[in-house]
Amino acid sequence: MNATNILLLILGYFVLLFAISYVTGKNDSNSIFFNAGKNAPWYIVAFGMVGASLSGVTFISVPGWIESSQFSYLQVVFGYFFGYIVVSQVLLPVYYKLNLTSIYEYLNFRFGTVAHKTGAFYFFISRLLGASFRLFLVAIVLQQFVFDQWNVPFPVTVTISIILIWIYTYRGGIKTIVWTDTLQTFFMILAVFISIYGILNNLNWTFIDFLKSDEFSNYNTVFFTDNILERHHFLKSFIGGMFVTICMTGLDQDMMQKNLTCKSLKDAQKNMIVFSIVLVVVTYFFMILGSLLYIFKNKNDILMPLMDGQPKTDLLFPEIALNGELGILLSVTFILGLIAAAYSSADSALTSLTTSFCIDFIDIKTKNVAIQKNIRKRVHVLMSLTLIFIIIIFKYVLSSNIIDSLLTVASYTYGPLLGLFAFGLYTKFKLKERYIYLIVILAPILTYLLNISPTIFAYFSEEASLGCKFKTWACAGAYAKDNLYVFGYELLPINGLITFIGLYLSRIKSN
Repeated sequence: MNATNILLLILGYFVLLFAISYVTGKNDSNSIFFNAGKNAPWYIVAFGMVGASLSGVTFISVPGWIESSQFSYLQVVFGYFFGYIVVSQVLLPVYYKLNLTSIYEYLNFRFGTVAHKTGAFYFFISRLLGASFRLFLVAIVLQQFVFDQWNVPFPVTVTISIILIWIYTYRGGIKTIVWTDTLQTFFMILAVFISIYGILNNLNWTFIDFLKSDEFSNYNTVFFTDNILERHHFLKSFIGGMFVTICMTGLDQDMMQKNLTCKSLKDAQKNMIVFSIVLVVVTYFFMILGSLLYIFKNKNDILMPLMDGQPKTDLLFPEIALNGELGILLSVTFILGLIAAAYSSADSALTSLTTSFCIDFIDIKTKNVAIQKNIRKRVHVLMSLTLIFIIIIFKYVLSSNIIDSLLTVASYTYGPLLGLFAFGLYTKFKLKERYIYLIVILAPILTYLLNISPTIFAYFSEEASLGCKFKTWACAGAYAKDNLYVFGYELLPINGLITFIGLYLSRIKSN
């Protein structure tokens, strides 16, 4: 599929999004932009949230990760499921009871302004980085397969992507996104199943033949329980996944803003349960697709795509879908699935960042009603420019698999949020506000030091230098990975626990 056809397909897709935006954005009040007037059907929200949760990261990065991690990511996804149960039964009732627009207003009710601003700040950093990871992924694919052929610079590719998102979200906000996410989720799931069908057909396999094949057995290990020291051990992945969900959904304005558009708490809880079940099933099929991609690659001697001269597993799916001679239908559905997956999370991130900045940082509710809408629109532009800047930086600093990078960063940025909300929900203490900033800065630093402590230990160990010509940090890291405890996604709850302990020590004691 050539670059011109891909671009025409993308433009056609955005025309459809603009049409939805026109219908849903006729009323561009702040209430509609922030919470859709609290009138969104729960089943539409649930289906749309699947696409927003999976995003372009899952669409491309999970299949590309299969060779190195097999199906171990499914352990994390099982943890996600139980995390969603916690969110629906513990956090949603609090948010609906207080009738919140930004969930970080809870911290203001509970502890005061400093905690409110601190929680919002960590969300802001987390979502900026998370949305940038996701948009970076689709931008490098478009760059590789479309814009490089016309010598268009990467910063221009990124800018065009953000402008398109800004255009269809600037009026209707979350109301528009509830409906566009539904369309985007449909295209994303359709792309996965057509991709699986196309590859199976090319290999002359039925789905049952594939599941019974020796080739599939090379990739389909789900549970890793032999060695607790390993990063992908089941307990680490499951517990980490559960807390990732509690934080990246339950304590995240982006995901909760969609839930808060439902008519009632009961509808929001139904949305969360149905969405979590669908998410587990769909993620499993993403992993099925990943194993098929590697089988197809090996049978056809396809080389791993390169980016900046280095193999890039995130580009395997687009390489096979667009250049693997599997037919125009697969190419078309891949492009639709890719942009659907990427923009279903990016558009809501842009809206939630705008909402959080307006509500949590500049307290838009206290401003003159006549200028509130104008302030929101200016902030919307500012958030768009910020995303462009960060994504361009990622081009020059990221080297690892995107989904692994995303979850690793989340371990540091969401930990303080976890500690703050847990302390608010499960204790009755007040806090000495002057210490909050210090605690939420120290907790991620201590977590990072804990994470690299095996490498530091190995560096000063005599055994670590065996087999290395010179003692280096890389040598120590390799030794630590093979012989010492390696932290995985359990860093997130550890970070939250450190924050919780720090808050407890700074509490105001009762007389």
